[in-house]
Amino acid sequence: MRIGHGYDVHRLVQGRRLILCGVEVPYTLGLDGHSDADVAVHALMDAILGAAALGDIGRHFPDTDPAYSGADSMELLGRVMEMIPSYRVGNADVTILAQRPKLMPFLPQMVRNLAAAMRVAPEQVNVKATTEEGLGFTGSGEGIAAHAVVLLEEIG
Repeated sequence: MRIGHGYDVHRLVQGRRLILCGVEVPYTLGLDGHSDADVAVHALMDAILGAAALGDIGRHFPDTDPAYSGADSMELLGRVMEMIPSYRVGNADVTILAQRPKLMPFLPQMVRNLAAAMRVAPEQVNVKATTEEGLGFTGSGEGIAAHAVVLLEEIG
C-alpha cells in the first residue's frame, strides 16, 4: 500500500465558473487558473501522483503549456489514473476549505464524479467541506484550498 497527500489553492475571481470535483457550483466568483482551476481535483491528482512517486501535476500538466489552457480537470484525473496501471485506489478523502459558498448540497455529486473517474465505488471516496472561521485567505473569501489523501493498493 502507498499513501499520498495533495494540496492546492486557487484565488477566487470575477468572470470564472466555480468548478469543484467536476461540479459547477453556482456562485458569483470562480477559481482563477490555467485550467478549469478545480482545486479539489488538483489536490487529488497530486495525492495519487505522490503515492505512486510520479511527481506532481505541474510536472505532467504544466501551466506553461497552452494545451492545458482551460483543461477539464476531471479529464486530467482520468489521465492520471492511466499513469498508475499497477495500482488501484483503496480510498480517497478530499477536504475543501471554503468560507463561501456552502458546498454541502453538492458533495454527493462530487463523490460520484470522483468515484467514476477513478473507477472505484462511491463508498471508497469521501468529499467534505469546511470553513476556516473567517481566518486566512480562505476565511476571508479570497480563495479556496483543498487537501486530499489517497491510499493506493498494488494490483496482483
